Amino acid sequence: MKTPVRKRRCAIYTRKSSEEGLEMAFNSLDAQREAGLAYITSQKSEGWMLVGDRYDDGGFSGGSMERPGLQRLLRDVEAGRIDVIVVYKVDRLSRSLTDFARIVEIFDKHTVSFVSITQAFNTTTSMGRLTLNILLSFAQFEREVIGERIRDKIAASRARGMWMGGIPPLGYDVVERKLVVNEAEAELVRLVFTRFLRLGSATKLAQELRRAGHTTKCWTTQDGKQRLGKPVDKGAIYKILGNRTYLGEAVHKGTSHPGEHEAIIDAATWDKVQAVLAANRVARANGTRAQTPALLRGLIFAPGGHAMTPSHTRKAGRLYRYYVASDAIRQGYADCPVRSVPAAEVEEAVLAQVRHLLRTPEIIARTWAAAKGDGDEAIAERDVVKAITELAPLWDELFPAEQARIVRLLVERIDLAPGGMQVRLRAEGLQTLVEELRLRVAA
Repeated sequence: MKTPVRKRRCAIYTRKSSEEGLEMAFNSLDAQREAGLAYITSQKSEGWMLVGDRYDDGGFSGGSMERPGLQRLLRDVEAGRIDVIVVYKVDRLSRSLTDFARIVEIFDKHTVSFVSITQAFNTTTSMGRLTLNILLSFAQFEREVIGERIRDKIAASRARGMWMGGIPPLGYDVVERKLVVNEAEAELVRLVFTRFLRLGSATKLAQELRRAGHTTKCWTTQDGKQRLGKPVDKGAIYKILGNRTYLGEAVHKGTSHPGEHEAIIDAATWDKVQAVLAANRVARANGTRAQTPALLRGLIFAPGGHAMTPSHTRKAGRLYRYYVASDAIRQGYADCPVRSVPAAEVEEAVLAQVRHLLRTPEIIARTWAAAKGDGDEAIAERDVVKAITELAPLWDELFPAEQARIVRLLVERIDLAPGGMQVRLRAEGLQTLVEELRLRVAA
């Protein structure tokens, strides 16, 4: 009797890097699949049969494994639904040696064979693996060469002043792959430069523009999707003021070239604005260096969940410290529900609440339980209470750095609310405090 042939379930994987031509009735993916189907049919006597699912990736690069068709194929391999993978060429599966090694490892783990129609080899032999690695090395080399060509082409095009795509800047529209001045938006760009020279403050200027209803760039993508603008903030102002496109230049990797498009801002206005920006940066740097260390930096949050940043001002030679909500810094105080809180007052309130929490029976019991340890010499509860209560009178004698260390040790987060604030203690900080208590008692 003739030995029955074992059925081998075959899957065809196809890939094309670009989306160009995929809309055609018979495209590259169809051609690859037809070739794979013909090969499987030729192996019918060996028990080969095609599975019903299609594994196609149109418009995906072979340099990454983040492809929906490939991921679905690997999931079916791991589920034991496939015995043979058929591709037109090995680089359709991957152009990366590292990714290919991971894919082959998954195939080997689930005893799945891999076949390339145009490059005959068997992955179960050492010679077949060597052939695969050689072919894949050339595929990776080709991908890297193509990447270098693309980068060189972009650099050469930018050197000629050509627009190479991306989000068009405010003041321009893209027409036939060239930047064309949008007069209405160009007037807004000129207004940003002239008003900044008068005000000298990006925050105040952003407030003015928001009150007037201005937004950032509204534009339409190549596939017809509408991208709406956002309310202007300080970051958008700085982005406009530092964009050399408005001088009629094209910038590539920090180097400016004469652009094909028309300038919106003249060189004299540009230079004046850059001088103001440079002076402001020096002033901010000096102010930051003079700032007193903030005890609650990175721990305190406004009611909306946004972090609060330490700030300060001087009046009549006296330093006043604050914590300001990040929204107020970006958008201005007038448009933010939380303006600022006095640093000294909120720091004292936090310390008072921390001392109160540490004196509660629940916290003392947890600290004592942790301090006793497993198999270690017990620490008396009165020693735990004494160490915690001694924290208050010793606080003023500590250096600011030590105060900040203890606060960050014990406090995880401080949330401000209209009626007060909530202090969340750090569980692992209590454990560290326990270790320090053990050393204190031992001494």
